[in-house]
Amino acid sequence: MSKVPTRSAGVVARLAMADLRHEWILTLCLVLAIAAVIAPLLLLMGLKHGTIATLRHELIQDPQFREIRPTKTQEYAADWFTEHGALQQVEYLVPTILAASSIISVVKPGTRRSLIYDLLPAEAGDPLLLGNGAVVPREGQCVLTDAGAKELGVKVGDQLRVQATRILAGRREAGTQDLEVVAVLSPRASSLNRLYAPLGFVLDVEAYKEGLAVPARGWSGGTPRPYPSYDGVLVLLPRPLSPVQESGLVINTGLTRIEKAGGVLFHRLMGLDLPGGYALYDLSTSQKALLLSSVQAVRDKLRGKEAMVLPYVRDLHLRLGPDRDVPVYGISVTEEDARRLGMERLPWGSYASAPRSEQLLQIRVEGLPAEQTIEAVYGQALETPLAMPLRAREARLGQPALVPAELAGVLRTAQQRAVVFDRQRQDFVLQRAGYRGFRMYTRSIDEVLPMVDRLRAEGIEVIAQIEAIERVQVLDRGLNRIFWLVAIVGISGGIAALIASLYAAVERKQHELSVLRLIGLARRQVFRFPVYQGGTLALLSVGLALVAYFSLAGVINRAFAADLDLGERICELPPTYLLVSVVATLGVAVLSSLLAAWRTTTIDPGEALRYE
Repeated sequence: MSKVPTRSAGVVARLAMADLRHEWILTLCLVLAIAAVIAPLLLLMGLKHGTIATLRHELIQDPQFREIRPTKTQEYAADWFTEHGALQQVEYLVPTILAASSIISVVKPGTRRSLIYDLLPAEAGDPLLLGNGAVVPREGQCVLTDAGAKELGVKVGDQLRVQATRILAGRREAGTQDLEVVAVLSPRASSLNRLYAPLGFVLDVEAYKEGLAVPARGWSGGTPRPYPSYDGVLVLLPRPLSPVQESGLVINTGLTRIEKAGGVLFHRLMGLDLPGGYALYDLSTSQKALLLSSVQAVRDKLRGKEAMVLPYVRDLHLRLGPDRDVPVYGISVTEEDARRLGMERLPWGSYASAPRSEQLLQIRVEGLPAEQTIEAVYGQALETPLAMPLRAREARLGQPALVPAELAGVLRTAQQRAVVFDRQRQDFVLQRAGYRGFRMYTRSIDEVLPMVDRLRAEGIEVIAQIEAIERVQVLDRGLNRIFWLVAIVGISGGIAALIASLYAAVERKQHELSVLRLIGLARRQVFRFPVYQGGTLALLSVGLALVAYFSLAGVINRAFAADLDLGERICELPPTYLLVSVVATLGVAVLSSLLAAWRTTTIDPGEALRYE
């Protein structure tokens, strides 16, 4: 018997398709049954995805849901902003000022009406402004909230006069600045009267309210001088203290430790020999530095005991000239105390809490002509060395280099705070230490919770729209569970129906399949027969299901169109979901046909002869 040509890969496929066409009624029923399982699943997934996407879009579209703000006022260094602003999760980070300093008066020129506004800084890329129909203001410009603009009766292009008021030395003073309104935020941004201005202007307002001058804006005031700070205090007494008196020196003074010391420590900290007949105590604190108030508190407690109170700074070095590095010691005492210490009278005299610059900028060092001014540089533990002119005072050979204790305290403060020397004023100026708060925006709502956890781990308590974000996430998880529960039940039923149908078809067609085996088809070729049929049924079913899905999704979206923004849909599936559904349906159908395919391999070709 000659074999039927079987090399063509499409022979079995064509036979399988012909069989489906021949039994078109059964095929149609099976396609409808499978489509009835797939279509509701697509619709349910579309509703789930569309609903969550719409809610997420509303959260993402409104930058306030990505905003993180601190609950308490504390100081943040510039390095903190640099570090956190570079994080992958952070889209925008800007400093803020104290709440009391952010209160300003706003007047519309030509009217007498004045309103209180909250002043907030804005920098390039501010999501709150850009996401609410505004632009970022430049110097001389501002942005108002909708409520603030309506209450003042202004619009874009109008001029405003901003007043920062303060009470200094019992007098009420005000610094004024004219600003142009370049944008008004949408109502959803805030219901409060707020004014957004460049960060530089906001920081100037804060400085002015703290009593400082802002020359660039013509606002008068003082200049921040650096306060002196120390590592500890040495106390010399003609008679030792009792244990009770020792304990009293660390109560309400800001000091935490008191130790008896000797001449070695005195020489290391002061560069001098300890005079005989004196008891020495070393007082220090667990804090970063000892402030002048603690030194004064110790003096007050030792009043009448002939005590010498000497604040000290450890390991202080100055570079004099191009290449001379010398250790220096800070000491300021009266002529009487200098005599008791066995030293000559100091040209700068006793300690002064606010010395004049000419009194402060002195050094007694050997090897320099008296009254010569030399450039000294302090670079110890500083990113930017601090240069200053010092007037040399005559010192005998072998004497230690001494500077006023007040100068040593200023240099110690420069280790923790930015200090510069103003050549014009011939005085030290304390630079801004840091910022009092911040506004942070993450790149997505999914980054808010991890960022909040990170900041709290750093000891920063913050607030964010966590509840609104969690509601969407909980809804997403709940809908996922419902979908998979329904999907498992529906898919299980569809698989069972497909397996039963294909297996029953093989049983019905045993004679026909045995004939195919008899005329030369191999087992593996007959094996493909139900597989091809299962795949074809799956493709027809998923195609019909997609038609039903798109039709019903269109009806649902039109029904809710009035409640949605332009471009939003309540029922929608991305193309990747649709592709996955087609592939998954085809895969399930092929797997479901394997039992029937295996059954075809057990059919004996002799069945055809016995049937005849």
